[in-house]
Amino acid sequence: MSDRMLLATFEHEEDLLDAVEVVRKKGCKIIDAYTPYAVHGLDRALGLRPSRLTWVCFVCGMTGALGMLWFEYWVGALAWAVDVGGKPWNSLPSNVPVAFETAVLFAGFGSVFALLGVSRLFPGKQVLPVLERVTDDRFVLLLDETDAQFDVSTIKAMLSPFNLVALEERVVSGGELQ
Repeated sequence: MSDRMLLATFEHEEDLLDAVEVVRKKGCKIIDAYTPYAVHGLDRALGLRPSRLTWVCFVCGMTGALGMLWFEYWVGALAWAVDVGGKPWNSLPSNVPVAFETAVLFAGFGSVFALLGVSRLFPGKQVLPVLERVTDDRFVLLLDETDAQFDVSTIKAMLSPFNLVALEERVVSGGELQ
């Protein structure tokens, strides 16, 4: 299967944000936007849904905290009950700091592994940038050309007021941009 893509390159993030808004109002399908750093407001401009990573972090943190509270209760009150200074065997206040630290540990590791899994990143993965300068100082908007009403000259005229640096057509074959 072969799809055609249009890469619009910009020099400034403001130009990219303005171009994204205009292209979305026109009704063109935006595949992705590539930037050398995080651009504030780009996710809203692209119409992306909010991330569910906060929920993953919360669930992992609560799993860690509740698991540690259960473990400390089991050790202190059931498996190895030792009377230390008259403290009750199931003393919750003494267990909270360790449970909190375990929640932070589980939330951190869970968030990192979820992010790597969703992004399909793994050690040793070879990534080819869309354009060479996109990791340094260029901002690229990737548009889908498969629509029958898509016209490159119209898109070029629409994007030229936003300091368009380059407009390039590429073919995607086998899931990789050529």
